[in-house]
Amino acid sequence: MVRLPPDHPERLVLADEVHARPPEPLEAPSRASYVAVLVDADQRERERQHIERLCELAGAAGPAAGVTQFSAALGAVRLKWERHGEFSSYTFIARGLSAQPFAEPPSSLLPEGWLEGVPGRTMAAAHAKLLSTGEGAPDLGWVADHFEGNIVVGAGIGEGVGYAFTDFRLHEDGATRFLLLDRGLTQRQAGRMMQRLFEIEAYRMLALMALPIARRQSPRIVAIERSLAELTDGIAREDGREEALLHELTRLAAEVESGLAASQFRFGATRAYAELVRTRITELREVRIPGIQTIEEFMARRFTPAVSTCATVSQRLHDLSERVAQASGLLATRVGIARERQNQALLASMDRRAKLQLRLQQTVEGLSVAAIVYYVAGLVGYLAKGAKAAGLKLDPELAVGISIPLIALGAVFVIRRARRHISAADRG
Repeated sequence: MVRLPPDHPERLVLADEVHARPPEPLEAPSRASYVAVLVDADQRERERQHIERLCELAGAAGPAAGVTQFSAALGAVRLKWERHGEFSSYTFIARGLSAQPFAEPPSSLLPEGWLEGVPGRTMAAAHAKLLSTGEGAPDLGWVADHFEGNIVVGAGIGEGVGYAFTDFRLHEDGATRFLLLDRGLTQRQAGRMMQRLFEIEAYRMLALMALPIARRQSPRIVAIERSLAELTDGIAREDGREEALLHELTRLAAEVESGLAASQFRFGATRAYAELVRTRITELREVRIPGIQTIEEFMARRFTPAVSTCATVSQRLHDLSERVAQASGLLATRVGIARERQNQALLASMDRRAKLQLRLQQTVEGLSVAAIVYYVAGLVGYLAKGAKAAGLKLDPELAVGISIPLIALGAVFVIRRARRHISAADRG
């Protein structure tokens, strides 16, 4: 056998992914119950242990640690458990039918209290029946009896090898109902169709979890849009309130980002779940029955608008975020220009003060020269008087008079030289 290069660490997992969650084969007549629960991450191990206890009661092996799907025969009931991203699903299948439509579903055959103790919160629940039918179209009155007189939607499935009916309503037992009629479905095909119907119900409910958020966000968005319009008008007026407007825009930006952070995961999940609903409906390959809505038509009329509402609110939040950012950038530019003007005025004022200081300094320099001349001339006078007292023929007054111009010139020269040195040092 030819040996291959070493496997990528994820090769086996990726190869098995397309075979994950295979449908359970079904043979008419059968009945099934389905429950989807939202499970927190810290409840995952408790969930597995809960399934393990059920298997122990039936004498079967429980799921191994770390598995994401598990199936086992538990006496008269077959369990199929799947772990998804944020929810887990439980499917219970039993052979045969009850005397009354949807009475004694497989979930009623479980140990008392076990289903109620499943960790998590129920998001979707459904009961289904699989029956064999003849070649002709089913009697719609007989079909309606299974749904307590509610409006029924359905169609031929698998391009005519079966029928599927539901009312998408929660009945007294808290579950939706599905009626699946077999006109030639293989066991695997029947299992796939049943699984798709259950998944349509689960993904439909999970997709609509964002609808309450969208309804809460809508009035908030309207208020933010109104405030943003008023702030934009304030920016256009140039009334000198830039700092106050920028503070208010910052508050609006924080409010918008808070709304985005609180809702974007749910809105993103809605887009993904809605796409899964559309995919599962397409996989049913519906064939219209005269006088009754198909599942696709029902979803287009009821489900799609709700999903569109969520998408619209999400887009409005993103648009608001961009508009607030643009207004903040514009206002920040305005504030920056105003500050530049203030800085220019401040620099001009400083320049005027520097000129005044220079003039004052020049005036002081003149006084300084006079003071230096006065004091040095006094010293010359004392020296001349001392020399005259020592016997030299000097006239102290004449000596002082002659020295005054020389002292003044020397003082001016020294001061100007010092100023040139200071200017050179500043330029250096």
